Amino acid sequence: MSDRQMLPSSHAIPIKKPGAGPVPTPQVLADAFSEFIAASSVLESSYRDLQQEVARLGSELAKRNAALTRSLAENDRMRAALQQMLDSMPCGVLVLNHAERIVMINPEGRRLLELGDARIQNLRDLSQRTQVDFAALAQGAEDSLDSEVCLPSSSEKRWLAIGNRKLFLDPSARSASDIAAHLESIWILRDITANKLAEQEREAARHATALAEISAILAHEIRNPLASLELFAGLIEQDLGGSSQWISHLRSGIRTLSGTVNNVLSLKGETKVPLAPINLASCVHEGVDFVHPIAAEAGLELSFAAAENTPAIEGNADAIHQIVLNIVCNAIRHTAPGGAVLVSTRRVSNDHRQAAIVEIKDTGCGIPENVLPQIFDAGFSATGETPGLGLAVCKRLMVQHGGAIQVFSRVNEGTTFQLEFPAL
Repeated sequence: MSDRQMLPSSHAIPIKKPGAGPVPTPQVLADAFSEFIAASSVLESSYRDLQQEVARLGSELAKRNAALTRSLAENDRMRAALQQMLDSMPCGVLVLNHAERIVMINPEGRRLLELGDARIQNLRDLSQRTQVDFAALAQGAEDSLDSEVCLPSSSEKRWLAIGNRKLFLDPSARSASDIAAHLESIWILRDITANKLAEQEREAARHATALAEISAILAHEIRNPLASLELFAGLIEQDLGGSSQWISHLRSGIRTLSGTVNNVLSLKGETKVPLAPINLASCVHEGVDFVHPIAAEAGLELSFAAAENTPAIEGNADAIHQIVLNIVCNAIRHTAPGGAVLVSTRRVSNDHRQAAIVEIKDTGCGIPENVLPQIFDAGFSATGETPGLGLAVCKRLMVQHGGAIQVFSRVNEGTTFQLEFPAL
């Protein structure tokens, strides 16, 4: 029996391999394994906590991304709404930065400045395009009041009210350089052409009213001396024992001037003429007799014809005389020497009612068709040689009589004025 076989198995001497360390005992291995298991449990727990934290952070990030997305979408909607508001504003909006470069201009601003699709980068370009010194307007005081400028236009002059305001986009800026870096200005442009035209019309109306007041005063002052002159002319004619050419001219001038004075007073007066039953044919005849000297001086034949059935009317004799004077004088001015003016009266029946008609017909040059709608407007004169009051006064007096006035005319053939009065 060998020595190896005689030793008990529990006391076997381990054979050591060359270069190997000490062999750990089972207890050491067990302790190490236990420590590994504990560490693994800790790592596993930490990993689970990490996964939970990652999941929480992922959820939080998703929420914040969703909120950011909603905020960006809301900003886009607000920006689109603001842009739509700017584009639809009835006034022009122009925004400039601190270097006077145009940041934004809305469509109404382009329309008011007649820019079209032109690319405008700064105030200098804008001034050259519109011929308005915007650079000078920019030098005005901060928060300056609106400036009114006349904008040259291809069709007609236009006026714009332009106001600019300074904006500080960064209220936290402290230094002047910081403020200048963030300073912008907004310009508001409004079309005030209608206001300017209305202002000019009001000024013209005030001027016309003042002239009317002066004219009425002068007419009142002139009327009495004219009546005296007419009386003296008649007395001189009687003393001379017959008609004289000089007396005829004098009476013609006096009566023409009297007609003009009465027109001014009739047009200026606001009171309605008093009406009473009158013999229309006799009243018109008196008016024609009054105009005879004027027609004779112009070399015209003035005649009168009254139908026996001419009815009486509710009227005013002085007003009828003025109507006849105005229309006959108008016919005399537009009829060449040698021509004729015929005044006539008659009765007509219209729609089961009776009316009195006065016709004044001349052989003059006629009235152009495009002028006819304006002849009853106060101040309108086709030739510019008269004040343009006569026919306007006639229309006004006819309305006060409850009547109507019509005109029929052919160029180079003559004109007929027809007056219609309600018959008694």
